[in-house]
Amino acid sequence: MKITVIGRGHVGGGLADLWEQSGHEVDRIGHEGGDASGADAVLMAMPGEAVAEALDRVEGLQGKVAMDATNLIGDEHPPVGYGSNAEFIKSKLGGPTAKSFNINFADLYGQLKDAPNPPGDFWCGDEDARETVEQLHRDAGYEPIYTGSLENAAMLEATVPLLFAISQGGMGECLYRAAPPDQL
Repeated sequence: MKITVIGRGHVGGGLADLWEQSGHEVDRIGHEGGDASGADAVLMAMPGEAVAEALDRVEGLQGKVAMDATNLIGDEHPPVGYGSNAEFIKSKLGGPTAKSFNINFADLYGQLKDAPNPPGDFWCGDEDARETVEQLHRDAGYEPIYTGSLENAAMLEATVPLLFAISQGGMGECLYRAAPPDQL
């Protein structure tokens, strides 16, 4: 699969590395923008408040499967008129969209392959995005945990403070897993 990652930081760069290791072709786009015309899927991985500006700097995004890994921290809000960044991204790209890869510690990407069971990653989104999104989760080392339609994206964004609280409560950066008892 050909993936364009918009954002070269810890999240974007780390996932790009994992996908390349799994055999995908990955283009990395930073602040300067670029062209995603040849991509099958696009990952948005920049600070939450930078989404609109990033979309303006990248061509060829229309109709792509889009994955929103952004977060809105503190007083940040999605663009006016939208419940989440994922819904805003969908309105601009017009293709299948998912909120995913936003509730993880990127510093742990290098340890995913050593876990006895793959950690989970909550995601929500359009059914048309499901096959691509779940494949890319598995190829990165995560077990995808579907949480419903894209309308749930704001709920996933609101989960980030909980993960921070767990980390700051003494556990440190951690992974999570949700599974039926027989699969733990």
